[in-house]
Amino acid sequence: MNFKRILSAVMLVAFAGCSSTTMIRSSDPNSKIYVDGELMGTGQVSHTDKKIVGSTTTVRIEKPGCAPQSYSFIRSEEFDVGACIGGVFVLVPFLWVMKYKPERTYEYTCTKVR
Repeated sequence: MNFKRILSAVMLVAFAGCSSTTMIRSSDPNSKIYVDGELMGTGQVSHTDKKIVGSTTTVRIEKPGCAPQSYSFIRSEEFDVGACIGGVFVLVPFLWVMKYKPERTYEYTCTKVR
């Protein structure tokens, strides 16, 4: 195998590790889920991004007539082996060496708005 092919394979592994996905669930299947201010869906949504280690993602859960509830999580929950291996060769992937937990569930209780 020549050097270019090896380098291409390393780069592919390194940058494939840049994105991280987490499933966000609300205990209320009819509540709306917003991620970083954008409506993603109701009940449960899949969220993927390429934020670097230590970045915060905000989640807001709401339902008509109820007070919204806000949460956040940080990209530092699980170690990403692929990004670490890529980082050994290219350094930049170390910015993505941590990823999100695969799932998270938030308890949403409707508190009536007056």
